[in-house]
Amino acid sequence: MAVQKSRVTRSRRGMRRSHDALTTTALSVDAATGETHRRHHISPDGYYKGRQIINKSSVTEEEDATEE
Repeated sequence: MAVQKSRVTRSRRGMRRSHDALTTTALSVDAATGETHRRHHISPDGYYKGRQIINKSSVTEEEDATEE
């Protein structure tokens, strides 16, 4: 069983935990649609870097076909 050799001080414990804080995700506004999305991710409309990557209407048609 692992047992520490000596007690860790509050200072050292705090220094170790200093990098554990959560950060917020970086948001960006798409140039073509004005949609807010996470950086380096496709927007909900299917746009990435101002170009339409995924046609949303074809995706919904495929989902409807699989449900039937």
